Amino acid sequence: MTTDIGALLDSADATEIAAAVRSGAADPVELAEDAIGRIEERNPEINAVIATCFDVALNSARNMDRDAPFAGVPFVVKDCRVRLAGVPETWGSKLMAGHIPDEDSELAKRYRAAGFVILGVTNMPEMGKMATTEPAAYGPTHNPYDLNKSPGGSSGGTAAAVASGMVPIGHGNDGGGSIRVPSAACGLFGLKPSRGRVTGHPAPTMMSYPMGIDHVLTRSVRDSAHVLDLTAGPVPGDPYEISSPTATWLSSLEAETGPLRIGVAGRSIEGPAFDPMCAEALERAVGCLEGIGHHLEVANLPVEPGVMVTMGALMATAAKVMIDDRLAELGRGLQDDDIEPFTRYLYDLGAGFDGADVIRGLQAAELIGRKTATYFSRFDIFLSPTTRTVFPELGVYDTSNVEELLPIAGTLASETSVFNIGGQPAASVPMGYDEAGVPLGVQVAAPFGREDLVLAVSRQLEEAAPWSTAAMWPARPSASS
Repeated sequence: MTTDIGALLDSADATEIAAAVRSGAADPVELAEDAIGRIEERNPEINAVIATCFDVALNSARNMDRDAPFAGVPFVVKDCRVRLAGVPETWGSKLMAGHIPDEDSELAKRYRAAGFVILGVTNMPEMGKMATTEPAAYGPTHNPYDLNKSPGGSSGGTAAAVASGMVPIGHGNDGGGSIRVPSAACGLFGLKPSRGRVTGHPAPTMMSYPMGIDHVLTRSVRDSAHVLDLTAGPVPGDPYEISSPTATWLSSLEAETGPLRIGVAGRSIEGPAFDPMCAEALERAVGCLEGIGHHLEVANLPVEPGVMVTMGALMATAAKVMIDDRLAELGRGLQDDDIEPFTRYLYDLGAGFDGADVIRGLQAAELIGRKTATYFSRFDIFLSPTTRTVFPELGVYDTSNVEELLPIAGTLASETSVFNIGGQPAASVPMGYDEAGVPLGVQVAAPFGREDLVLAVSRQLEEAAPWSTAAMWPARPSASS
């Protein structure tokens, strides 16, 4: 029986597509060619993909091991940390232009071994320092649910590529919400694993940026669980090693959890009330979980407002080091047009810190993480909106206007960053739409190392309130136009 490749890529998750390849119903080369055509057709409107490696991808498809777990599934990677040999890695910045890795990073090798066919690199905000994807270097990525709205960030390029059907799955990373926020904006499932679960090799992680970790943005919970099974684990010398699970994460989706104790956020971590539509999304999730038999009660995290201040200080330090290292490679000083004004603000902020300030920032982060961990002595799961507001129009988070940006810069990541600081696993689960038709998400978090609980509860929500896996294409014009 002939398989409609277009229909498969438009609606199936990666697990189903790979099953079609293994059965002989779909051909890896046809899948790659169709996905390439989709990028060429759809990307001019969305601006999600900023570099391609189509020839390498087609060669990979021709030589595909059809028994690989995700054999032939088209895939993209974000423009940082997962390095592809011969493909630019620029971190969304003009300053990094011309940096071309000479070998794949460890995670890229694991993606290829799993059978993914990597087609290109996706857009991101400059150096990942904003929760929307509008870099000066490449221009804004548009949300296919409303072309005038943000797709979130910093993995917004991957989110928009998956949501618009260019590919069914893609890589992202999350240092403050950068997988969960764009997953929420684009109607996808996005898991941030526990600290140390997925190697960042060869990128440094321990003292340079302990909050960030890589994983994928997916149409289904099962895709995320299976990819984690295939890619988790350290390489020798990694600074964090976390205990391996006793069973696969894929099997945890069918495990019987019994009634769980679930704490529900009553307000934002930073203090304000949730936008009514975000609160409604949370209530929908609460109703689903109560119907399953879990015990839910309103209980806020024992963390004071100010998490974003701590995050900002650590981000500023990391930005200063990255920029100075790049300038040393180039053998010159910083020029006015090298980086965006907001990145320059972070650079100057970081330049004003001494060693004691850095240590105090790390100590503040550890204290926040410890307080967050105590919550999970009472509760198995924490539930909140992924974002405390609906997604804004493009241009609202204007990195060229630092004075106006600073009061709102952390808004989209205010609910997610705490779990980067503490290292606990957390995911965004699709849970309806705002009045403009842009998706909303709820965040499911669990104790450190308990991805199985996050995945199991996310799967329960997926079954109780299924979301569409269909590509949002043609993209929807702005609701306000």
